Amino acid sequence: MSADLDALRDALLRWYAKERRDLPWRRTADPYAILVSEVMLQQTQVARVVPRYLEWLARWPTAAALAAASRAEVLAAWVGLGYNRRALALHAAAAAVARDGWPEDLRTLPGVGPYTAAAVASFAFGAQVAAVDTNARRVAARLGHGPPDALVPPGRAADWNQAAMELGATVCTARTPRCGACPVAAWCVSAGRPAAPAASARRGASERFEDSNRWVRGRVVAALAKGEGLPADIAAERVERAVVGLVRDGLVRRVDGGFSLG
Repeated sequence: MSADLDALRDALLRWYAKERRDLPWRRTADPYAILVSEVMLQQTQVARVVPRYLEWLARWPTAAALAAASRAEVLAAWVGLGYNRRALALHAAAAAVARDGWPEDLRTLPGVGPYTAAAVASFAFGAQVAAVDTNARRVAARLGHGPPDALVPPGRAADWNQAAMELGATVCTARTPRCGACPVAAWCVSAGRPAAPAASARRGASERFEDSNRWVRGRVVAALAKGEGLPADIAAERVERAVVGLVRDGLVRRVDGGFSLG
């Protein structure tokens, strides 16, 4: 088992060194820049994040710079990335770091959960911990060699975490894993087995994003960021429901009979 695990690790790390995508957050060990990337990447595609990440760091290159920005500025800069509460959590985390420095337990920062804490710890601070996102968890489950933390090679946590996430994102995908292209198929107990369809695929296309309250919330935030007021092309009751939630969540506030961000 140990020899197989060592061979698996070596194969995946060699594949990653050759095939990894050149993503900007992989070129830095700055914990603030890595935190920005991890928060942006939560439920947002890499292709959408890359230009926004670069723009964000050009505008706010340090935690102190972001902390000095207003909530409205931060929300306006976040438009299009979705889940706007992430922006406020990142803003609050930057304020905490600017005030107190980086804490030993990164989970004490606003909006930082176990995965994000492990990612920043391993990529920025060299901590030997498994950063287990959806992709890494799926890879470990399919490989069948134990839980994700048991796969991390000694002294190579950062490289392994990146490699496992890269494999899950590009080869060992949820719906159509490409086992023929997988560098660790020889050690995988699931190789060649058909994947179960994802839950979203089973639901079908009947649930349109445009019919969701989240879509309306995004439209409201985008409109206010441009100074346009509330969207007039959406049913008033849908806009009102979205605004009530946005005010409750601290993303929008009432001012002078109208609304503004933050």
